[in-house]
Amino acid sequence: MIHLLNLLAAIALLVWGTYIVRTGMTRLLGENLRLVLSRSAGNRIAGVLAGFSVTSLVQSSTATCMMMGSFVGKGLVAASPALAVMLGADVGTAFMAVVYAFDLSWLSPLLIFVGVVMFISRPNSDSGRVGRVLIGLGVITLALQLITGATKPLTEATAVRALLVALPNEVLLNILMGIAITVLAYSSLAVVLLTATLAATGLLPVQVALGLVIGANIGSAVLAILATGGQPAAARRIPLGNLLFKLLGAAVALPLLPGALVLLQQHLNAVHQLVVGFHLLFNLVLAVMCLGLTGLVVQITERLLPDPQRGVDERQSHLDPSLLGTPSLAIAGAAREALYQADVVESMMRGMLVVIRNNDLEMSERLRRKDDLVDTLYSAIKFYLTQISSEALSEREGRRWTDIISFTINMEQVADIIERVLQDVEDKKIRKNRSFSDAGMAEICHLHEQLLSNLRLAMSVFLNGHVNDARKLLEDKARFSSLEREYAASHIARLQDNTAQSVETSSLHLDLISELKRINTHLCSVAYPILESAGVLALSRLQREQLVGQDRSD
Repeated sequence: MIHLLNLLAAIALLVWGTYIVRTGMTRLLGENLRLVLSRSAGNRIAGVLAGFSVTSLVQSSTATCMMMGSFVGKGLVAASPALAVMLGADVGTAFMAVVYAFDLSWLSPLLIFVGVVMFISRPNSDSGRVGRVLIGLGVITLALQLITGATKPLTEATAVRALLVALPNEVLLNILMGIAITVLAYSSLAVVLLTATLAATGLLPVQVALGLVIGANIGSAVLAILATGGQPAAARRIPLGNLLFKLLGAAVALPLLPGALVLLQQHLNAVHQLVVGFHLLFNLVLAVMCLGLTGLVVQITERLLPDPQRGVDERQSHLDPSLLGTPSLAIAGAAREALYQADVVESMMRGMLVVIRNNDLEMSERLRRKDDLVDTLYSAIKFYLTQISSEALSEREGRRWTDIISFTINMEQVADIIERVLQDVEDKKIRKNRSFSDAGMAEICHLHEQLLSNLRLAMSVFLNGHVNDARKLLEDKARFSSLEREYAASHIARLQDNTAQSVETSSLHLDLISELKRINTHLCSVAYPILESAGVLALSRLQREQLVGQDRSD
């Protein structure tokens, strides 16, 4: 019983090690993974090389498949090159299994020691992420040693040997077992390494091991389908296409399995190397065989997963749950969703002037309903960001996380102010059939024009983080405040002249320009984090304090 428990613990350690390496590499490379995959997917050959490179680092074809599905779903990458990337990704994970087939026992303690020191020293830095990867690599090699040690007593047991002899030599059953184990372990690499180790110790016959390897390959594709089950149809086509490739490969490999076994035995003496060599050969042949079929498979997946009929107002959200494991990609998606929220606010702001000018009650009602959309977007973005592990965020990503939250809060508050303004205009102007004076209307139009300009500048500052644009935004804030005071004084002057329209709309006019000033304050607040990070804002405040001190001493 204790030997079986040791084996299960070693298997769990192997799965955990592959998870540590996968998450460590995705957090370390982050946005670079997206750039490599999206830029290299221009043609199929480059896509295969990109998939091989990225997956050799990440050590998870499932993670690569989820990313490619997301990129295709957002229109960043075409489906045919994305499937080519997946062929390269499968070769990449098979190549890493070959690397682990070598005796790395001497390396395991060194990797774990160095990795722990790096991770503990600076856990949230790139150095800490490298340490996390080293720990995972060390754990994998250690787990393989533990599996070998735990299986030796089991192979010597009479009951176990009798069970092995009684195992049915049924390849299809072995493939199904491989699929099930891979889905449970969430790692085809771990299952292949485990199978190779068990075969090397004699606990599994070689024929059974090869069937399990084929099942592990199919299981990795099943994992990606399960992980993208809630995604749009376009995002699910890549995992489905990858599964079709694996099923085709299995159908071709089954009748050729005895011949492939003989061929491998002629060139590879060790059973462990034979199993991982078969895994690599399977994926190499699959990549060569299917590279010219990507276009056909895309057509098949489009028929199996057609695009649903969308309404006019329906859109695809940038908040992709499959990217939550890669914080940099998740934050980039949240930023794009925040910009869409700002676009909705801009449409409300533009329509607000139309309502004020033309007394359009129907448009006012439509615009006020958009406030609900802004609130929904704010809640969705906030919830999405809270799902990102704070421990996985670098210092720069942490600041960006805060900037996005702050930006969406400000946009939500701007929308609330616009809704309040529209309600006041309905109650105090439209329903009472009143109108602003020509001078008053011109002032409102001028303030509104400045607001739109500042909104576009605020969106640019949020997106690019340019210090000069942030400075200009604060300068525009001061200029807007001066205009608001000037126009309030002009309105009071018109009241003194007993201008009838000004008298009727006085309360609404003063409230309106005051609300516009509040909107401008929320827009310009985007500049503060940028200037503070650059040290410009702190320096400006320090200089002001010094000037105040000098004035007091004088």
